[in-house]
Amino acid sequence: MPILILTAGGTCSGKTTIARQLGKRLPEGESLIFSHDNYYHDLGHLSQDEIDGYNFDIPDAINADQLVSDVEALLAGRPVTLPRYDFIAHRRTDGITITSPQTLIILEGIFTLHFSRLMALADLKIFVETASDIRLVRRIQRDTHERNFTLDGVLRQYLATVKPMHETFIEPTRANADIIIPGDRSFEIALRMIDGFLERELRLASEDDA
Repeated sequence: MPILILTAGGTCSGKTTIARQLGKRLPEGESLIFSHDNYYHDLGHLSQDEIDGYNFDIPDAINADQLVSDVEALLAGRPVTLPRYDFIAHRRTDGITITSPQTLIILEGIFTLHFSRLMALADLKIFVETASDIRLVRRIQRDTHERNFTLDGVLRQYLATVKPMHETFIEPTRANADIIIPGDRSFEIALRMIDGFLERELRLASEDDA
């Protein structure tokens, strides 16, 4: 069975960067990295005013049932079509289809350590902890450059939902992590620790298959 690593943390804390670094630990084609952001509910049926007032920073904004079902299928080696989410149109579309079993699956997202059904499947749970001012600067850069948001819009959303929902739903999941990584400095020491974990798990998996 593949190894499942969950990587959580606040918005723009460094989750994706950590996930990519971990994915490089294995040969190309043996690891799968994806985000639970692609499991946001499709909002194509809502008006723009309703979308503008939508709270994307609560767990219910994620289709957790489909997310858990897809993770279970991946762990069982069954084909899965992972969705994509358009953050400009706020619509979901079919993305890539995974047909071959993976050795390592890395799921990243702000709520990965919130859903108990996901945590029950995980072999390693990581929380990336980064100061709020650094996360805000990174979010401004991302949303204005990649998602065509205005600076005013980013700041309004941050103050209205991102910051308070982080304190309510995301920060408490820090206690569910097996390892906490600082997201504002070099990851090398933490990565070397995780390397040891991966080597052990891969060795055990190899022995089980023998």
